[in-house]
Amino acid sequence: MITLYQFPPAFGLPNASPFCLKLELYLCMTGLPYRNRYTLELHKAPKGKLPWIDDDGTAVADSGLIIVYLKGKYGDTLDHALTPVQRATALAITRLLEEHLYWTVLHDRWVSAAGWELTRPGFFGAMPWPLRVIVPIVARRGIRAELRGHGMGRHAPEQIHALGIADVDALATLLGEQEYFLGSQATSVDAVAAAFLANILMVPLETPIKLAAAAHPNLVAYCRRMAQRYFPEGYSPR
Repeated sequence: MITLYQFPPAFGLPNASPFCLKLELYLCMTGLPYRNRYTLELHKAPKGKLPWIDDDGTAVADSGLIIVYLKGKYGDTLDHALTPVQRATALAITRLLEEHLYWTVLHDRWVSAAGWELTRPGFFGAMPWPLRVIVPIVARRGIRAELRGHGMGRHAPEQIHALGIADVDALATLLGEQEYFLGSQATSVDAVAAAFLANILMVPLETPIKLAAAAHPNLVAYCRRMAQRYFPEGYSPR
């Protein structure tokens, strides 16, 4: 049995980390049996980050590398028929989401005042005192440093929003009238895209990037379609 270690649910989603939600969506899409273990103990994770899995004693970290591992062990039921162009397109979409759009969302949640009012209780509210006072301060300081190191945190908020809006506009163009990002069948890139879009569209935080995404009916319909298909009882944790 695969044990999925991830953050506790927040903001009405199975996970407010798009990387954790991406991996749980992938497991749902492939039908692989798994169980959730919710945790905030990053020091116990193999690479100090979540998610990670324990597959009957084999620990694997990093959502992308976990999917590579799962494909190798259990077969590639989602992507086996993709063409080289489709594989390249999926990689480009994944990189846009994980290496660029992600940082704009991170800024809005952790740096902006409105985002921090949501993030602090959502992520740390269940911690015992005094941890729920100390840990958020340390975590926010760390996220600010990561944003600056990446480069996104060196921009003004309006510049960050412009970059994120360009990303969601590109995603809407790439999706077009298709049911899924690579056509009529869901593939592993949809686990990535749906997780990130849900963490923009389905989180109760109004930002320019969310407003831009909501202005694309195809992205809104896609997000709802993925939620209804793989979490038929609603976006709620198992």
